[in-house]
Amino acid sequence: MQLSRLFRHLLLPDWWALRAFPPATLAAVTRAIAASERTHCGELRLVVEAGLPLPTLWRQHAPRDRAIALFSELRVWDTEENSGVLIYLQLIDRRVEIVADRGINARVGPAFWRAVCRQMEQAFREGRFETGTLAALNAINVVLTEHFPSTGNNPNELPDAPLVL
Repeated sequence: MQLSRLFRHLLLPDWWALRAFPPATLAAVTRAIAASERTHCGELRLVVEAGLPLPTLWRQHAPRDRAIALFSELRVWDTEENSGVLIYLQLIDRRVEIVADRGINARVGPAFWRAVCRQMEQAFREGRFETGTLAALNAINVVLTEHFPSTGNNPNELPDAPLVL
């Protein structure tokens, strides 16, 4: 186990890491997700987490493992068209992970998701949390609109508001 990683997660208070996403930023992201989902049949779920839970750290799980677990726990996979996308922001490790359902992965390759993650991480390193998140949502919106255009009957199957853990 990496002791420096363990200490960062245990010693940095969540409020310190989460200050990057104040209520105004969360509201802007909520509006962006709602607007995006009107143009396609995809379902977006953004999760912001400061530190990882101790059992996750103890087992040396990577942020990707946590993202996959949340994809399942939050039932992002359970959309009618298999078009759920989880965007996971792990602030203390400064990692972004995107997990897309099989319907989307069949049309959008992993290179696109990795590129979006790295662009967000770069924006976050520069302190541009809101603009980096909104730019990523816009890029995802373009791809989902292309591959999953709205059919007019587009129920909102997942909450638009980011989940802050």
